[in-house]
Amino acid sequence: MREELHYRIALTFLPLVGDVAAKNLLEIFGSATAIFQARRRELESVAGIGAVKAAAIKNFRDFYRVEAEARFLQRHQIRTVFYTDEDYPGRLKHCYDSPVLLYYKGKGNLHPEKVLGIVGTRRPTAYGSNICREFVKAFAPHGITIVSGMAYGIDIAAHQAAIENGLPTIGVLAHGLNRLYPAAHARIAAQMLETGGLLSDFSSGAELNRQNFPRRNRIVAGLCDALLVVESGSTGGSLITADIAGSYNRDVLAIPGRIGDSCSAGCLDLVKQNKAALVTSPEDVLRMLDWRPAAPTVKPVAQSSLFHSLEPSQQNILHILSGHSQLDIDELQYHSGIARSAIAAELMQLEMLGLVRALPGHTYQLIST
Repeated sequence: MREELHYRIALTFLPLVGDVAAKNLLEIFGSATAIFQARRRELESVAGIGAVKAAAIKNFRDFYRVEAEARFLQRHQIRTVFYTDEDYPGRLKHCYDSPVLLYYKGKGNLHPEKVLGIVGTRRPTAYGSNICREFVKAFAPHGITIVSGMAYGIDIAAHQAAIENGLPTIGVLAHGLNRLYPAAHARIAAQMLETGGLLSDFSSGAELNRQNFPRRNRIVAGLCDALLVVESGSTGGSLITADIAGSYNRDVLAIPGRIGDSCSAGCLDLVKQNKAALVTSPEDVLRMLDWRPAAPTVKPVAQSSLFHSLEPSQQNILHILSGHSQLDIDELQYHSGIARSAIAAELMQLEMLGLVRALPGHTYQLIST
């Protein structure tokens, strides 16, 4: 019996059935598995499906591709984020043409409090690159997640500046996570995985072609609260992203340049056509979006005065954790010799006392005194 994951992937491989139709089906049937198990007549009755698309669903046989993709995801520790999952990005979910399935690699949060998209030309001037870095540096105290498209020019300048200033950054790819284009950005991409990540709605078998980029741009536009265009020619992907962001009711902001400068023509046109607000400083962006500095993170402090009242088994757990950055519950059980049923209760007590922090995957960490 195929797992739900396999049917989710298969849903994106269906000919003629795009994201909008797939979401209509999910609204009726509730899961990808139920869609594939539905009768043809039930499928035909769904808005936007009809006889042809219903036949495409019932006649789908390419499960060998689906299974290969599932193995690839497992092998490379790539997470799938489905439209009905709780961790699907809320901002993107409200966009009518949002992807039904996302592929994500990284540790960054897909539901950050503040998200700014930054886009621009692939051939920026020195002025444009420097302005991009200066703006991102000024955003550092505000805990803003930077989203862009991993392209040459302004995109990669924004990602790199975010890393240098301790901000999470998410790169949206126009291809599957089996490659990185351009390959020159591999080092930066690896750094992004720690606090941000790489996101795509393309499977590993997808071809890289020009039609992929507008599809990528809609994710950049949908993920952000506002889109900042740094430099842009009179045509190009940055303006496409700005138009999509506007259609999603996102704030679009543009940095002006010199009149007659080809790299500034797009930004000036956006302002002239009332498609973007003109900004000349990071403070303009923060004021327009009403973004204030992020509250400092206060780390819980373990109270050493509590240690004397702990059970010997609890003290043993703390001693073991003190020698490691983190350990999962099986490793703690091995080192301590405590039964698994008992160690779970001990860890819960230590967590309630503010001595231990629970991490994803049943992993625990000592809170430093």
